[in-house]
Amino acid sequence: MTSSDTIHDVVIIGSGPAGLTAAIYTARANLSPLVLEGEPSSTSDQPGGQLMLTTDVENYPGFPEGVMGPELMMNFKQQAARFGADIRTVKASKVDLSERPFKIWVGDPEAPEPTHLSKTVIVSTGAQSLMLGLDRENELIGHGLSTCATCDGFFFRDHDIAVVGGGDSALEEANFLSRFASKVYLVVRRDELRASKIMQDRAHANPKIEILWNTSVTEYVGESKLESVKIRNNLDESISDLAVTGLFIAIGHKPNTGLFEGQLDMKDNGYLLTQPGRTATNIEGVFASGDVQDDYYRQAITAAGSGCAAALEAERWLEANDEGH
Repeated sequence: MTSSDTIHDVVIIGSGPAGLTAAIYTARANLSPLVLEGEPSSTSDQPGGQLMLTTDVENYPGFPEGVMGPELMMNFKQQAARFGADIRTVKASKVDLSERPFKIWVGDPEAPEPTHLSKTVIVSTGAQSLMLGLDRENELIGHGLSTCATCDGFFFRDHDIAVVGGGDSALEEANFLSRFASKVYLVVRRDELRASKIMQDRAHANPKIEILWNTSVTEYVGESKLESVKIRNNLDESISDLAVTGLFIAIGHKPNTGLFEGQLDMKDNGYLLTQPGRTATNIEGVFASGDVQDDYYRQAITAAGSGCAAALEAERWLEANDEGH
């Protein structure tokens, strides 16, 4: 039937702050969670989530001197393992949530039988920031290149920096960053902004923000950290240098929800839809936590909190259906 005849109480798909917090709570509830943490080579479902690509984390409670992102996630992982979570470095390739026990495939999605069966599933596959796709992008994340102003803005006090994007998120980040930076360039590839009028008005009224219209970033300059960027004028194709030590990419996020299309309800932007104030999805026994369903806060601490909530909801669902461990 499956590679194991075991029907798990809980399978957690994803291993960022949400997934591993859910693993800690369900493990301590003696539910023996199985965590499919993803694969390092994958652009989505990165084991440990986006914090694995982050250097200093200074806004996570309990670390007064800050902590490296990978170290923080390793602490999460070790804590979950300590309580008995079974964490495997594999990626779920297919799920069937049409009936219980739920079916999860690892490896060949065309295999006739699933790899795992589970009474409940917690989806914590996260989201990924849309990037520019330029050379050395992954190397410079956390070294001058960022996708989160609230996470990293503090490090750029009195620096000249830039934000790429023209939507509400980009303008919100530019305004936030102006609290720290000396100068904020807003790099916009067209001759207009997509943001709401109120956000545009705030940006235009901010003396620290300068909008570079019809402009695209074409190259990152710097060896171990960002020293400047090359920009192209999209009208005359001329290339020039922009002396910034920080670049924030704010062109959107993409939730890792492809695995669940046609099964779990989603918002128009692709994020999983959960019941108000809950982590429950449209399918009983399936819960979603973290950035895969949060398109507003997108913080490690809120992801961890929703992972806790998903674990408690899964535990209570099992108890209510007489299916607990």
